Amino acid sequence: MSQTRVERIHMLLAEALAPTVLEVGDDSHLHVGHAGAASGGGHFSVKIVSERFEGLRLVMRHRLVYDAVQGMMHTDIHALAITAHAPSELS
Repeated sequence: MSQTRVERIHMLLAEALAPTVLEVGDDSHLHVGHAGAASGGGHFSVKIVSERFEGLRLVMRHRLVYDAVQGMMHTDIHALAITAHAPSELS
């Protein structure tokens, strides 16, 4: 049985960033009729907490997330909304 896009995104992020919190949502149904939906790419949201984000600015955190799912960008993923925190920010 093949993995869903959400499962693949979850797996890639878990392997790359060893998060303590990882939630991946498929928001594609909210974007029906959008150009990205027409091309087959989905809209996803990610909430992730990882030690790898300690001391990094937001743009670098997003870069790490995008690097992890790079193979899915522009084919499976049209848009990715990212909420990325270091564990120390949640205390």
